[in-house]
Amino acid sequence: MKEVFSLRTVRKKILMLSKLAGLALIFSYVLSTGLPISGDVSFLLWLGFVLLLVLGIDFFMSRFITKPMSKLNASAKRMAGLDFSAPCDLVSTDEFGELSASLNTLAENLQQALARLEDANTQLEKDVEKERLLLSERKELVDNLSHEMKTPLGIIRAYAEGLQDEADEAKKQKYTKVIVSEVERMNDLIVTLLDLSALESGAANLKISRFDFVELVETVAGRLLIDAPDTDFELQYELPEQKAFVRTDRRRMEQVLDNLIVNTKKNVYPGGVLRLKLTVDDGVLHFSIFNQGRPIPESDLSKIWTKFYRDSGAEYGGSGLGLSIVAQILSIQDLPYGAENQTDGVQFYFSIPVTE
Repeated sequence: MKEVFSLRTVRKKILMLSKLAGLALIFSYVLSTGLPISGDVSFLLWLGFVLLLVLGIDFFMSRFITKPMSKLNASAKRMAGLDFSAPCDLVSTDEFGELSASLNTLAENLQQALARLEDANTQLEKDVEKERLLLSERKELVDNLSHEMKTPLGIIRAYAEGLQDEADEAKKQKYTKVIVSEVERMNDLIVTLLDLSALESGAANLKISRFDFVELVETVAGRLLIDAPDTDFELQYELPEQKAFVRTDRRRMEQVLDNLIVNTKKNVYPGGVLRLKLTVDDGVLHFSIFNQGRPIPESDLSKIWTKFYRDSGAEYGGSGLGLSIVAQILSIQDLPYGAENQTDGVQFYFSIPVTE
């Protein structure tokens, strides 16, 4: 019985309102005609009551139908514009309330679906960009290898052809040594290029460990500068007396020192000064290496870190990859580095935080 007389649907509300309006209209007519007043006054009184009844019906119809429909329409328009920030705040127990709840659920589901779609689209864009970069790097690697292999392959071919017709055993040995040397050069170039490509693409992971950087510098400098038989320069160095521990990849930092020191040795004037310096200042370790020699053209200072850069005025040849590897290893660790011309030479430097 309670369910029959409840107003849980719009239809029941309208039917109930129309019935009440009809009863009120009949009651007002009977009441106005039964009063001891003239017919005209009775009609005017009944007409006033009818006007009030119409206004009352209009108020309830607005509350039950017009306003809910306006809210639902506004919410639907926002959803059509993919704006799900403001849910429909219509609360009622009838069909409009159910429609409002359904719209809110739909908006929430659509918002979640769009978020998933955006995430998937972002991931797809990243994957496409990654694939594009990989293809670009592969093409660049092949192009670089093709370019750099021309000279050693030409030398190998020339000396191999010379071996075929050469009867002198001493010359054969010389030709063989040249061929072996060029093969080793190609092998080193390929290994270095692959290593550099791995660093550039992020495929090479750093193996972090804690070690004494002063000891590492002493070891590398001793091997390349002191124990080397081809030293033709004046070595000056300044190292801390105490240990200075850092947290980084020891093998990669040894690569950095190797390449910087070898580059400096090749550029120092015969009999010139080669100065290595390692200092600790305010928790930061500063490394620098200076060679007394020909300065780098100012326009080329930013280019020396790129692959296959070679100074056209230098008196030696190299792969042009050493400084690129230095730049990549230091860059992936966000360590500052650089090179600068000084009065009578060039200085390379980098810094690394000291750890306890």
